[in-house]
Amino acid sequence: MRAAEVVARHVEKLILEGALRPGDRLAAEREIAAELQVSRPSVRDGLKLLQEKGLVVAQPGGGTVVARLGGEITDPLVALLLSGEGVIDNYLEFRTLLEGAAARLAAERANRIDLAMLGACIERIDRAHELGDVAEEAEADLELHVVIYEATHNVVLLHVMRALSTLLRSDVFQNRERLYARPKVRELLREQHRAIHAAIVAGDGAAAAEAAQAHLGFVRQAAQEIQAANEQLEVSLRRLEGGKIGVRPAPATARTGGR
Repeated sequence: MRAAEVVARHVEKLILEGALRPGDRLAAEREIAAELQVSRPSVRDGLKLLQEKGLVVAQPGGGTVVARLGGEITDPLVALLLSGEGVIDNYLEFRTLLEGAAARLAAERANRIDLAMLGACIERIDRAHELGDVAEEAEADLELHVVIYEATHNVVLLHVMRALSTLLRSDVFQNRERLYARPKVRELLREQHRAIHAAIVAGDGAAAAEAAQAHLGFVRQAAQEIQAANEQLEVSLRRLEGGKIGVRPAPATARTGGR
């Protein structure tokens, strides 16, 4: 096997395992060469192989980053799905089915490094919560779930759910931030995240699964309520504006000059 292929396969393994995440910057060529005990030209050729596969991207200013795998909504079917009614509820229903299993596996398989990363996510959530930083707390929420997927040590589950989690950042799932705009909801979400974390740390798979499913069930119900409220508001606005194509008659007082 050529040295360049050794480099490419090593990086591929790190991406597959989740050690390298989408957007992560790779070390400098000289550092990779020293780590893998190959020449810098071999590293350069290995990175070219990865670029051809679409796994890494060369940056204009220099350096190489892991591609945003699964994060680009380009497939026509995916775009059609995102435009459909009820997609948010379908998505949350799907996550409810899998989150319990993921939390159970994480409780059974998480090692000390996984637990440390989970703990860091909880600290990040607490810090953002105390500062009232809604956007940061929502991002920390997303990060916690990704770390749980990583702790399952199931690479298929990790990459499928990581790709789906990126959809939360799209405008289609803006309800996530609306959830965090409600103080009481934010507190409930924090308690739910702590319950999931505590069960995983305790190695209690059943409790972790139950806590995760309860959490997603709550999120799904809250999202449904927010969606219903938004639809009612849109109906009221259309009535007020005449659907933007109707012309409402002036009030009687205006037509008669107030007499």
